[in-house]
Amino acid sequence: MNSRNTVLISLSSFGAAEVRRHGQPWFARLAHEAGADGVEVRGELLTDPAAELPAIAAVARERSLALVYSSPEGLWRADGAFDAEALERALQAAALLGAPQLKMSIGAYRRQSASTLSMLTDSLQGRSAALLIENDQTASAGSLSALQAFFADAAQHGLAPGMTFDMGNWHWVGECPLQAAQDCAPRVAYVHCKGVQRQPQRWVAVPLADSAAPWRAVLRALPPDVPWAIEYPLAGDDLANVTRTEVAALRALAAGFADDRRMREDAP
Repeated sequence: MNSRNTVLISLSSFGAAEVRRHGQPWFARLAHEAGADGVEVRGELLTDPAAELPAIAAVARERSLALVYSSPEGLWRADGAFDAEALERALQAAALLGAPQLKMSIGAYRRQSASTLSMLTDSLQGRSAALLIENDQTASAGSLSALQAFFADAAQHGLAPGMTFDMGNWHWVGECPLQAAQDCAPRVAYVHCKGVQRQPQRWVAVPLADSAAPWRAVLRALPPDVPWAIEYPLAGDDLANVTRTEVAALRALAAGFADDRRMREDAP
């Protein structure tokens, strides 16, 4: 899944109610028809995981779609204890789906939790899905300081998980996304492309073109050859066309960035 300009769609982008009504296999097919290279399957939107995950896997095989499984659970519970059961549920779901990458947050990890990192190492041994850590919209799992502390502790235990960089979520925790991109870039393996706008009392996700944030600078600060995923609302009377337009725009943006890099490299 590491080819240049790979574009996925997080299936939550289609709206929770619609996804639960039609099912994620239906939206996986729509994503493929709209030109996406893959989909991120959302655990919180599965209505019948035992049936739905194999059905999505079949769609992915038929259409050569890349897959990421997203678990809504955190790796550490509110008391700072490692949640081995949550990780096991997520790993089993990823295996049933056939997803090579599993996305989770660190939950309520704290410095005292470092002693349980060996449990994470043991739980990941021999599993087919690689763990990616996402910055979510909470202070404990979405602030730069919390994530830096986790990755530093993990490195001391011989762990080097990649990162899902959600470029919009930093706003929810009051962080600068550009600073985060510069600090996190070496470990970023997957990017959630999400624009943001500020409404009274809250942030909302929007397409990049409508974003109030400096998203171009953020994307330029991240690795150039990792997959990008749409994670902002996709809706409209002609949903297939809306989705096709957004996928094409993101792919064109990635290609433009690549052309700019080549021009700089070729310049005398």
